[in-house]
Amino acid sequence: MNFLGIFLGMIGPWQIGLIVLVVLLLFGGKKIPEMMRGLGGGIKEFKKASKDEDVDGDSKLEEKK
Repeated sequence: MNFLGIFLGMIGPWQIGLIVLVVLLLFGGKKIPEMMRGLGGGIKEFKKASKDEDVDGDSKLEEKK
């Protein structure tokens, strides 16, 4: 068996429910949407920066030719 199969086999629906419950208790229902919004904004910025880097890298390659 591979590592991923073993790891995913150990997490069941009860464990996921327990994790969700603990997160709700720690952060509360109002804080979680704010955290997800911030996470989404961070992912957008990362994608934008990586896309800009690709464009800059391509133009630098063309200049060297």
